[in-house]
Amino acid sequence: MLPLLLLLGCKEQPAHTVQGYVEGEYVRIGLPTGGRVTEVRVAKGARVEAGAVLFVLEDDLERLAVAEAEANLERARAQRDNLLTGKKSSEIKVIEYQRNQAEANLRLSSLRKARQESLIRSDATSRDRLDEFISARQRDAARVEELEATIQVAREGGREAEIQAAEAAFRAAEAGLRRAEWLLRQRTAQAGVAGLIEEVLFRPGEAVAAQQPVITLLPPGQVTIRFFLGAEAIGRLSPGAKLSLVCAGCPADLTAHVSHIAAEAVYAPPVLYSREGKEKLVFAVEALPDAHAERLHPGQPVTIDLAAGVRPSSDLASGVRPPS
Repeated sequence: MLPLLLLLGCKEQPAHTVQGYVEGEYVRIGLPTGGRVTEVRVAKGARVEAGAVLFVLEDDLERLAVAEAEANLERARAQRDNLLTGKKSSEIKVIEYQRNQAEANLRLSSLRKARQESLIRSDATSRDRLDEFISARQRDAARVEELEATIQVAREGGREAEIQAAEAAFRAAEAGLRRAEWLLRQRTAQAGVAGLIEEVLFRPGEAVAAQQPVITLLPPGQVTIRFFLGAEAIGRLSPGAKLSLVCAGCPADLTAHVSHIAAEAVYAPPVLYSREGKEKLVFAVEALPDAHAERLHPGQPVTIDLAAGVRPSSDLASGVRPPS
């Protein structure tokens, strides 16, 4: 904010100097979604580190969504693991018992078939009787093969297509949980950089819109020097030009370089001119400190020495200077 009262009382300065002020480059912190503020964990004037929690919005729905997503993931994991591991050992033992019984039946039918074959050679039995025992043996052999295949499938797990579907469902459940957790994190604001809390704009119980700033933070040394020059002086100043700065309590060797020159002129702020010169058009100029930026504070008045950065001229009166 422009320090009006400080500028008004300045004494007359040399022609190659102008008055400016320090402007903070604030970080305004909001959240992607709106809602009611439930917690504010910082106070105005506090210094915070990067990653510190600043405020929290109501998050009951987001927490329920995370719980639901966790349950979906557990269900998908169980279904996948069931297909991958196959049946339980107790279930396999039942099938093995059935297989053993079928093998015993096969051995018995094989003996009966062999006996009937020996009897038919001595005409002690009929051909129909032999065919009956041959059919019984074939049935028992088929049953053994069936149970062997069942045991193999039970040990290997589900079919490939079923396993692939279960894997896809598991990955989808994982993604659903990650999304729910991300949405929950969006209800908590953290400091992206370390800095000083300049303003707390909302309190617990108040509602904020999406992207609306709740906290204003000033990172250390993130300041700009701002001043105004008239049309003649601005033509002799270029981006990157080095300037000398003088302010109360600042180091004697404080310098800055021009970082931006406005493309269009505006009417000078009334506080910078006498009543007679208030209609004069000026250009806003911004400069970044080369060092000791942490010693400068937003709103602090600064005197800028243009001698090093402006090409020589017999008249620099077009630079903006406060009234005497």
